[in-house]
Amino acid sequence: MKNSLVLIVEDEPAIARILEAYLLREGLRTVQAADGETALQHHALLKPDIVLLDARIPKLDGFAVLARLRQLSATPVIMVTALADDVDRLSGLHLGADDYVVKPFNPQEVVARVRAVLRRTMGQQDQAVLRFGTIEVDSGSFAAFVNRDGQRMPLTLTLSEFRILAHMIRHPTQAFARADILDACMPESDALARTVDTHISNLRRKLEEMGATGFFPSVRGIGYRLADPQ
Repeated sequence: MKNSLVLIVEDEPAIARILEAYLLREGLRTVQAADGETALQHHALLKPDIVLLDARIPKLDGFAVLARLRQLSATPVIMVTALADDVDRLSGLHLGADDYVVKPFNPQEVVARVRAVLRRTMGQQDQAVLRFGTIEVDSGSFAAFVNRDGQRMPLTLTLSEFRILAHMIRHPTQAFARADILDACMPESDALARTVDTHISNLRRKLEEMGATGFFPSVRGIGYRLADPQ
């Protein structure tokens, strides 16, 4: 985890310096970008391990940057922004943010969330490949695929989406409560239970785009399962 590279995307120099100071104190490396275009350039060239992304930045706003990142990679992204409305929070999560921190924030809390995400991303030792139906999950490489018509097609997932899929594929017909999914897959987050609905909706859509239908049915009064029992 130490020496992991954090891309700080923040146009207020004082806030960027504070985040950098706390992250460096934890042994992490940092690089800064003050606008959306520079952030995408740094991401392409430097391949950071995680991105701290402000919403209100010049050239390309944070939501546009997040959407572009999600087309390119599954790099974990934590939104750090003054936009505290539920609509903004859900918009970020819908686009693929893995967590959402509202300004003003405690820098130590931000660092704790970064550490927790990196711990789960880089410390995973389970190399098992899990399969159910047409879905395949490789926990060691944090990759997921849909196998259809003899083709192995990669799924582009956020870290939270991958965690949920990897967690539920182990017991594909078990009904999982939203709170249990949060505890198992996003323990470092203070997200609300309805955040799970957004992630599940995104997972269902991405699978359907690959021709994998019938996954993640809702279970009335409980939450979700990966697939209904046959």
